Amino acid sequence: MRLTQSMCTIAECAPGGDGPATARPRLVKIAVVGGSGVGKTALVVRFLTRRFIGDYERNAGNLYSRHIQIDGEMLAIQVQDTPGVQIHEHSLDCNEQLNRCIRWADALVIVFSITDYKSFELLSHLYHHVRQLHPGNSVPVVIVANKADLLHIKEVEPQQGLQMANMLGCTFYEVSVSENYNNVFNAFHLLCKEVSKQQITSTPERRRTSLIPRPKSPNMQDLKRRFKQALSAKVRTVTSV
Repeated sequence: MRLTQSMCTIAECAPGGDGPATARPRLVKIAVVGGSGVGKTALVVRFLTRRFIGDYERNAGNLYSRHIQIDGEMLAIQVQDTPGVQIHEHSLDCNEQLNRCIRWADALVIVFSITDYKSFELLSHLYHHVRQLHPGNSVPVVIVANKADLLHIKEVEPQQGLQMANMLGCTFYEVSVSENYNNVFNAFHLLCKEVSKQQITSTPERRRTSLIPRPKSPNMQDLKRRFKQALSAKVRTVTSV
C-alpha cells in the first residue's frame, strides 16, 4: 500500500458541522526532523492513523493534521514532516524550507534509526540547530530511536540514544513504528501536553492577572479598634465640656 503526497491532511475528529458552536481547539504545531530514511513519515502516519504503511513516495515535506483529546481538552495537532537532513563538511545541510519548519513549530521530534549510525551522529547537530532557531530553550524536544525491531542490523545501542538524550536534556523513546503504536503515541502525547501547558501559562490574561496585585481584604479588628478610639475621643470631649 502506498501513501501518496496528495494525502496531505488527515482529520480524525474535525470540529464544527451542524452541531452547536464550540470554542476553537488550541493549536499545537510539531515538526519531525532527522536524517534520510529513518522513518519520519512512517512515524507521523503511525501516530495519526495507527496504521503502518511500509512504502512511501519521496518525502516532500507534507503537513498533516489531527484533532486529539489531551487531559479532557480537544487540541488541533499539526505535524510537519520534513525532508532528510545531512551533514556537509562537518555542518548541517539545512535549507531555508527546513529552517522555516523549525521556526514554525511549537515542539520538535528528532528521529534517528538504530540501523544507521550516521543518523545518530546528526542528533547533537540538529538539537543545537533547533536551539539556535528557538533561543530561550523553551521549545520541547523529544528524541526518538526508530526501527527497534531490526536488532540483527543495528548500529546504535539503545543506551547510546538514552545517554545522548540525557546529555541534551531531552526525553527519549525507542520505538518500532512497524510493530508498536504505544511509544509512538507517548512521544507525541508528551509534546502536546508540554506545549499546551506552556500556552496556558503564557496567555495574556494569565500574565495580566499575575501582574495586578490582589486587593487586601479589610481588617475587621482594625476597623473595630478605630471605631472604639473615635467613640472614646467623643466621650472625653463631652466630659471636658
